[in-house]
Amino acid sequence: MVQAKKVSLYVAIVFVLYVIITDPAKAADYVQIGFEGISSAAKSVGDFMTWVVNGGK
Repeated sequence: MVQAKKVSLYVAIVFVLYVIITDPAKAADYVQIGFEGISSAAKSVGDFMTWVVNGGK
């Protein structure tokens, strides 16, 4: 099972490098989309925690 994880990790790394080398603009778009998603999720968690601290009002 450990071998399968290593192989899948190497395949993922090779794929990422392939995308970056063949189309850097599209790779930058993917990174931007990822960071926007993470930012949105963090904001939502912050809003929820604020709501909880305020007593659910």
